[in-house]
Amino acid sequence: MTERLYYRDSLLREFDAHVLSCEREGERWRIVLDRTAFYPTSGGQPHDLGRLGDARVLEVADAPDEKVIHYASAAVEPGLVRGEVDWPRRFDHMQQHTGQHLLSAVFLDLFKFPTVSFHLGREVSTIDLEAPSVSARHLLEAERRTNEIIFDDRVVSIRFGTAAELAEAGVRKTVDRDGVLRVVEIDGVDRQPCGGTHLARTGQAGLLLIRRIERRRDAWRLEYVCGFRALATARGDFATLAKTADILGCGLPEVPGGVAKVLDERGAQHGALKRLQERLSETEARALLARSSTSNGVAPRIISAAIDDATPGYVNLLAARLAAETGVIALLASKTSGHVVFAQTRGGSCDVGALLRDNIKKFGGKGGGSRDFAQGSVPNPSNADQLLYLAKETLAAK
Repeated sequence: MTERLYYRDSLLREFDAHVLSCEREGERWRIVLDRTAFYPTSGGQPHDLGRLGDARVLEVADAPDEKVIHYASAAVEPGLVRGEVDWPRRFDHMQQHTGQHLLSAVFLDLFKFPTVSFHLGREVSTIDLEAPSVSARHLLEAERRTNEIIFDDRVVSIRFGTAAELAEAGVRKTVDRDGVLRVVEIDGVDRQPCGGTHLARTGQAGLLLIRRIERRRDAWRLEYVCGFRALATARGDFATLAKTADILGCGLPEVPGGVAKVLDERGAQHGALKRLQERLSETEARALLARSSTSNGVAPRIISAAIDDATPGYVNLLAARLAAETGVIALLASKTSGHVVFAQTRGGSCDVGALLRDNIKKFGGKGGGSRDFAQGSVPNPSNADQLLYLAKETLAAK
């Protein structure tokens, strides 16, 4: 087995160890040491990175025989080796994990909401709470209480004992394991079995911010950031808010009102634009119908038009207007976006879906639809005219 130095000292950055084995495994080397300060992926916390001599440690994992496996970028000769833990990564993980213990303990103490799982991510970390509902009041009170404990700078200590001894001492979570267990204790706040790395005092966590919460099956998933992540997140939020204020030409406190005003104006403009498009489509449909002719002098009337500066929505609207007439097949496209719509009067003799699929693929486009209405797009909008020409020729030949 491997002696885990981080069990007793999570602040250990460098250590000496003996290489017990080094075997090549694909493009990396599988190394076992007699002792290590590198934390392996476990319990929702990712593994450490760092160096063993001149080799980079790429991954650290547990083995069934209680050994710790170090996957490295190069071989390490048997004998004594110096290990160096990537400290910024380790310290970040300690901040997030200690923050999780605090947050979970506070939710349990204040509201009787137990934590059922934990995940330490690259940008945010999450806990899943078992609760009937979680309100904004719960989040505010829990966040404030957690930060009060952080600012108290309480001691975080490690103790060892059997499951029975720990249960008698009031450990929060029982563990179904034999032998000596490791417990993380936060003075006056929490005691629970945990094999992860933690801070020495709560003050080292700096600050904890709850970011969001969402319902996930039978639990509530809460996202949070702690320590330097909280600092970076707060700085990023401020930069976003300041940029938004600059765009709106207002002060930071006026941003919500400014955004609401812009959205109201956009909604009004969207409604006016939609009404104008409906009126324009009616006028353009009448003009196209007036210029239309039948194929071989018999119905249906085939209307083909490639339209400048037309949005996909407008092309769809115009096609629907034309198809509302009796005996019409509309072949329309936008010269701007390459959007294509084939439509016909409901129940017409043509299958416009098949017609569109057969012709659009000749230009590298994709699309489909029903017998009476189909749409798609071509990568090069300049091909729209030729596509409509081929489709019209296909209809004329029938």
